[in-house]
Amino acid sequence: MGVAVALSTVADGSMHNRRDPLDPVVIANRERWLGSQGIQLDATTRLLISYDGDNFCRYKEVGAAEQGINMRGDDGFVADALVTRTPGHVLFLPVADCVATVLYDPEHEVLMLTHLGRQSLEQQGAQRSVEHLTRMYGSRPEALQVWLSPTINKDAYPIFSLDNKGMKEALYEQLAQAGVHLAQVTDNDADTATNDNYYSYSEYLKGNKPEDGCHAVVAVLDSMVD
Repeated sequence: MGVAVALSTVADGSMHNRRDPLDPVVIANRERWLGSQGIQLDATTRLLISYDGDNFCRYKEVGAAEQGINMRGDDGFVADALVTRTPGHVLFLPVADCVATVLYDPEHEVLMLTHLGRQSLEQQGAQRSVEHLTRMYGSRPEALQVWLSPTINKDAYPIFSLDNKGMKEALYEQLAQAGVHLAQVTDNDADTATNDNYYSYSEYLKGNKPEDGCHAVVAVLDSMVD
């Protein structure tokens, strides 16, 4: 058993509409891109993020009963990370500047897809994601394999409450504090502020990017991957 991870680009179309969760263009984009990865929309669960409230470290395990939830609208639960132990169950997270982070425990065959943005990182979200896997599944931090999506550069989006660190800077620090071996982190270091292959919500709001959209990360436990 292993894990397969894929990342969409602007060329694949936006994977989320902030104003219209039922946008048929977005749903068609999801279905088409997932299909190109050999994935069915209804075998997938979308991590639906909400900024309401003050807790940004909410974790939920999903299985067969949750397949298809949040893929055709915002019709299901809100969380900040999804965890699955079900082979073939695809986890899906649209992001723009925030970091879609995949954590895989090969010893217990546990997969987490966690959303790490400013709010969650301010609450030590990377460290707490690892601690959740350790507490609930017996994961050893040093055994975890990690994948990081692109994010926005530090100068364009500093986190003021974390001594003006950039998102990746804070994330790496928290992973290290949790005991993750940084040599086991695969990092797509593209800058969403300047790389036209990826969306940036922050730069869209500044007028520096033409489209408000999201690329997406998918992750799945796959028996065909070593």
